[in-house]
Amino acid sequence: MCGIAGVVSADRPDPCLVRRMCDVLAHRGPDGEGFHEDAHAALGMRRLAIVDVPGGGQPVYNEDRTVVAVFNGEIYNFPALRRELRGRGHRLATNGDTECLVHLYEELGDDLVHRLRGMFAFAIWDARRRRLLLGRDRMGKKPLYWRTEGGTLWFASELKALTRDPAIRREVDPVALHHYLTYQYVPAPWSILRGVHKLSPGHLLSWQDGVAVTTRYWRVDCTPREVTSEEEAAEEIRVRLLDATRVRMVSERPLGALLSGGIDSSAVVAAMARHSAGPVKTFSVGFDDESLDERRYARMLARHYGTDHHEMVVTSSALEVLPALSWHYNEPFADSSSIPTFHLARMTGEQVTVVLNGDGGDELFGGYLRYLLMARAGRVPGLTFLRGPLDRAGSALAARGAPRSALQRAGRAIGLLGHPASRRYARLMSSFTSEQKTALYSGPLRASLADVDSHGLLDDAFAASRAGSVLGRVMDVDLNTYLPGDLLVKMDTATMANSLEARSPFLDHHLVEWAAGLPPRLKVRSGTTKYLLKKAVAPWLPPGLVTRPKMGFGVPLARWLRTDLADLSWDVLTDRTARSRGLFRPEAVRGLLRRHAGGHDHAGRIWALLQFELWCRVFLDPPVPGIDHDLASRP
Repeated sequence: MCGIAGVVSADRPDPCLVRRMCDVLAHRGPDGEGFHEDAHAALGMRRLAIVDVPGGGQPVYNEDRTVVAVFNGEIYNFPALRRELRGRGHRLATNGDTECLVHLYEELGDDLVHRLRGMFAFAIWDARRRRLLLGRDRMGKKPLYWRTEGGTLWFASELKALTRDPAIRREVDPVALHHYLTYQYVPAPWSILRGVHKLSPGHLLSWQDGVAVTTRYWRVDCTPREVTSEEEAAEEIRVRLLDATRVRMVSERPLGALLSGGIDSSAVVAAMARHSAGPVKTFSVGFDDESLDERRYARMLARHYGTDHHEMVVTSSALEVLPALSWHYNEPFADSSSIPTFHLARMTGEQVTVVLNGDGGDELFGGYLRYLLMARAGRVPGLTFLRGPLDRAGSALAARGAPRSALQRAGRAIGLLGHPASRRYARLMSSFTSEQKTALYSGPLRASLADVDSHGLLDDAFAASRAGSVLGRVMDVDLNTYLPGDLLVKMDTATMANSLEARSPFLDHHLVEWAAGLPPRLKVRSGTTKYLLKKAVAPWLPPGLVTRPKMGFGVPLARWLRTDLADLSWDVLTDRTARSRGLFRPEAVRGLLRRHAGGHDHAGRIWALLQFELWCRVFLDPPVPGIDHDLASRP
């Protein structure tokens, strides 16, 4: 894992404490790490060297060492920035991207973020003003946690780094837990620990004289615009995707691509092949369940472009990584595809250091089947007077169907009809409904959360969207919630844990800003998802890939929880340790387990509870024999 960390204080701290904090937070070691210390600040980082491998150590300074920065990520337009800064008289001591930050700050102050093309979390200390500036990239590729108390601010790329300081209490934030059980991840700005926050994507945090202020510097504008012709729009996609791919192929370390066999990753590999002098290295993962296995499509694309292709099969034995996943993800994280993603990153990291992927294509171009469902449901007004009966009928029907079955989809559609658009989508995206959480919680937890509505987060995101239709707002909401909160966390954590850097051409902000304004009819049309994107990349791909059905990146979780994971889930969720937390009603947890074993599908809810309990045992409880946390933190 690589990242940044530091602490600043309005009062002059004990220098030994500052140095010790820096050593702990930055995981100091031999791989390009360093720290900066002055009377009021300590900054540190651990680096996975990609560009300027021998000379890109951090922190970096301006000429008189009054501005210092640490940085996690990549700035893809750094060559142009370096030329511009040299033209303005700045002296650059390295050949990498990080040094651009201190000089851009001198020129532009906080507006430097508008000049950055890339993924990043950074900290800049202005010694003259005794001011700290933290920043996170537009899409939320790189994480950044922070906490402030008593005139001191702590920050780090990993929550576990902050918890090494005994001044930071390890107490679960009940509101964050409430949101986690709804969405399967803890949404920013919350973190699972009380008093610790995540800096939201597209935000800055400034700290001066003990006061922290966050501001939003970017939000994608999904206002629809007219398109003169589909052919011109399709060509624009190809041009922009080729450019976004090209800048992400700059690396002094071995380079490859994660290839699922879907449209998005296949298009990225096709774009890479057009820029590469030799075969692209591609990596895929599959399952022993044929309904979830996409390797045949990945092989089709690999043969088409003659890639150097590698693949693996994930079985239930892959679940042995669960304690390590709890450690690496820092917070409870219930997207079960984190298991194959982690194993894929481990296999890939044995051969390359940088991989490109297709993240973002679904949210930008309308790839999810739920978009079709929302578009169709949008034609039916909210039958709010029948909400209760429709909810009960839909839930009962969906629970009887297999995952992704027609019966399950029909049940979910029925349950949506009693709600307005934002609440329909919130129910689609929920693991636990509000009613299910109420039934699960112990009396004290239920009382403390009586006025907290997790679905209000999506109401706010809907209201903030400038998209002109329900479908457009749904995709806008995903770009601001599900994508940074779930998908990007999953990929960045899995890859960084295995000394691998993931880059996402579809998330280039130039491409995002252009694609966000496309009318929804070019994204979802007549039962077809990704209408325009498929048209754009069809000349690049084998015909069978363009017309293939979407499968998603799921695992046979329901089956595993009835077989290989059945004993573990019962033991972990019902033992004395779990009951002693006093958060959930034991009879409600046992009821979920029994109903799932009896054939109803409660896999997502059980998995969310299991991941939370495992996280508690790794981060909150005294060390458990058999779990070596230091070992778990290594790839």
